[in-house]
Amino acid sequence: MSNAIVRRMVDEDIDSILTIEEQCFATPWTRDAFDHELHDNPYALYYVIEIEGTIIGYCGLWLIIDEAHVTNIAILPSYRGKRLGNALFNAVLTHARQLGAIQLSLEVRVSNVVAQKMYRRFGLIPGGIRKNYYTDNHEDALVMWVKL
Repeated sequence: MSNAIVRRMVDEDIDSILTIEEQCFATPWTRDAFDHELHDNPYALYYVIEIEGTIIGYCGLWLIIDEAHVTNIAILPSYRGKRLGNALFNAVLTHARQLGAIQLSLEVRVSNVVAQKMYRRFGLIPGGIRKNYYTDNHEDALVMWVKL
């Protein structure tokens, strides 16, 4: 969708982000968690993707020296399958590179093969398993990495 815009998250976006969290995750983050990430975590960078002023997804990134780590990425279910996750992830990867990151990592549910397929398109490869990583159902996480 060519009318999608990716930009940095601001405080006024949090209500929309909480709605996305509720629709996308079994254990959604709280307002306090996002407040902390935006104001108290010097390593955190958060981005939103919007269409015609409506926020339909977001991505969080921690950048520590030259290593980037994706904390969360989500697209509203009604907007999935339109390559918006690709657009958002590409923008975040590009910005991480511009800020000096030389590698990027993330965790993804072992059952989330759709996300894994997208990450592989960006060059990420499996690097290991974190056993019982997800607190809602103790599912394992696949750790994926890419050199930027």
